[in-house]
Amino acid sequence: MTRSWRYALLLTAISVTPLFSQSTSARHSDKEGKPAQESSNPAPGSQLPPSEDLPPEEDQSQAPKSYAFNPLESERNLKIGNFYMHQGTPRGYRAAVGRYSDATKYNPTSPEAFFKLGEAEEKLKNKDAARSAFQRVVKVAPDSKLAREAKKKLSSKS
Repeated sequence: MTRSWRYALLLTAISVTPLFSQSTSARHSDKEGKPAQESSNPAPGSQLPPSEDLPPEEDQSQAPKSYAFNPLESERNLKIGNFYMHQGTPRGYRAAVGRYSDATKYNPTSPEAFFKLGEAEEKLKNKDAARSAFQRVVKVAPDSKLAREAKKKLSSKS
């Protein structure tokens, strides 16, 4: 045999071996010793029914984001929001609103998060959203310095 034939046979053997091992491993039993079900190959273009193993409402990628009380995560979001606010662009303000909103969800008792959310909404000219954020500051910490500033902003908007 010539070298080219040997090389062709070697490549064929290498490419066929993974295919053979995958098809035989599907027929063997799983880790619990139960025999695996043989799958029939559907015709091309036909659709398989959705998997019943994990209904859509239990699929973690489809689940809504949960916000447990986490002051450290709230602080982190505040710092990132401050970074975006200092950019001074509408795009930066929108990003800051997202971060400040997350910060208020992680710590709903943070007057700083609500105040900064109000300022960012104010920059985007969302007066109703800014007003509700400033009202929340007054509700959460009525005697704080931020509440006094929020009251000034609320009175100027009326």
